[in-house]
Amino acid sequence: MKQNSAERPVRVGLISLGCAKNLVDAEIMLGSLLKAGVEITNDASQADAMIVNTCSFIDSAQEESVDTILESVELRDANRRGQAVIVSGCLSQRFREELPKLMPEVDAFMGIDQVAQVGDIVGKAIASRAAKVQSPKSKVQKGKVVARLNELEKNRDHSEHEKEESLRGSEKFGKTKTVVAPQSAIANRQSAILDVTQRPIFIPDFETPRFRLTPKHFAYLKIAEGCNHPCSFCIIPRMRGSHRSRTQKDIVAEARALIADGVKEINLISQDSTYYGLDLRPAGSGTGVSPVSFDSQKQTGGTPVPLARPSRAISSPEKFSAAAKSLPADATTICTLIRELNLLKGDFWIRLLYTHPAHWTDELIQTIAECKKVARYVDIPLQHIHENMLERMRRETSQQYIVDLMRKIRAGVPGIALRTTFIVGFPGETEEYFNSLLDFIRETKFERLGVFTYSKEDGTRAGAMAGQLTDKVKQKRRDLAMAAQHKIAKQISESFVGRTIKVLVEGGANAKQLQSANVSSWEHGLIREDETRNSKLRTGKFLIARGEADAPDIDGRIYVQGKLPIGQFAKVKVIGHTDYDLIAELA
Repeated sequence: MKQNSAERPVRVGLISLGCAKNLVDAEIMLGSLLKAGVEITNDASQADAMIVNTCSFIDSAQEESVDTILESVELRDANRRGQAVIVSGCLSQRFREELPKLMPEVDAFMGIDQVAQVGDIVGKAIASRAAKVQSPKSKVQKGKVVARLNELEKNRDHSEHEKEESLRGSEKFGKTKTVVAPQSAIANRQSAILDVTQRPIFIPDFETPRFRLTPKHFAYLKIAEGCNHPCSFCIIPRMRGSHRSRTQKDIVAEARALIADGVKEINLISQDSTYYGLDLRPAGSGTGVSPVSFDSQKQTGGTPVPLARPSRAISSPEKFSAAAKSLPADATTICTLIRELNLLKGDFWIRLLYTHPAHWTDELIQTIAECKKVARYVDIPLQHIHENMLERMRRETSQQYIVDLMRKIRAGVPGIALRTTFIVGFPGETEEYFNSLLDFIRETKFERLGVFTYSKEDGTRAGAMAGQLTDKVKQKRRDLAMAAQHKIAKQISESFVGRTIKVLVEGGANAKQLQSANVSSWEHGLIREDETRNSKLRTGKFLIARGEADAPDIDGRIYVQGKLPIGQFAKVKVIGHTDYDLIAELA
């Protein structure tokens, strides 16, 4: 893509916010742009277009997205007025109709379904921006934008995404795309380009261009998109659409290519990884479900999408288990996927992220135990343990079910590390309910744990609930929960001293990393204190590595003295620990 035949290629910069799933979307956009002949730049001052890939999961993530968009606009107006600013991702998806009015200085808004068509949108946005250069600058104030977005959500029906459930399989399916303005923009050169599907249906496949942003030795592999769960605190189903799985053959093809490219750790991600494959099952299988068929016309750069999907009632453990047991022997499930990935040649880890407790089966536990390439680690967000809170959160699991599941996983996979997250300060959470959560944390002794304070999301059921708690109460409860986990984490770290373990070497540790090991993520909760307390880390040269119990970016680190090849596995002996991290030497 060139500005004209005599000029250099178009240059595009990209800022991606949010989770690993959003990062994969950013990688697809970069891959599509590179395929179109676009030059990617890290220097915003040299870019002809800047893309901000946004997150809108909770208030803090949404504010960060608005901040980043407005900063990009300000930098553009100060340094390069001909630069197009494009907003993609969850914020565009969530407020597709309102954002162009609130942010008139943005040149284009694109949704989840448009990531593979980003090249066309960039071209239109740059052309549209060229006509706006002579227009007066307008100052968009962050406070007004955030306040208006919150107001819009308050007035929105909190059950709207449930009403949209009937969209799949209806006449409107696949016909909800709204393209506002490429024509009017050409006419008056003022309107923003809006290309956002009302209910996302896109899912990438192996043929979809992708440029990885992770280090060479690990990658995220998106196995599905969307979510069918009715959690009362979550906006994701409305932003990301219904659950839709990639085919197993397509995922395995991508995994094989990643391994050939030197990847040593494949992180399986989706909104609900344990539900993988259930929407691909033949018509009539399972309990109380609707048949599934596929669009005969494949999307450009994506997997065919289902025209109908199972009833969300299958999300409950009982109905899910019944549906899973009734599947034909050759049906695709998370278990069949893991087993086939485990058979691929090479020395690599398979890491299972984003599993839902309602969808665990005895077969999955057995599969992890029998597949040696699967890291002894699972990410299983539980959110709470008290029966009343689970019901208010619409988590579809009971307290006893969760307790039994934790015991079954530990018994079935010896040495497994359990990671979870909890929400404290949810509407209606009493001292009694919170104390039951503290007791559960102390009794279960999770190897990895993050704690959120509840974020009131307008447009969700929980946002309209009575019994909202103050920020002070929420923060106090979070501090108490993390203090309980802090003691457990130190005990777990201490238990590793003297052991020899397999690690994946990430790179060298600089002085700042040695003095400060703080990782704060809106998605996983604070998991490490600001300062390491072990003086051994303040002197000498160290490498940073991760063990099986440590997912990229969100869990602990292993600081290794000595020289080892970066991006490769190694055996090290643990000789010390901090509160959350380990210190090791060459075995």
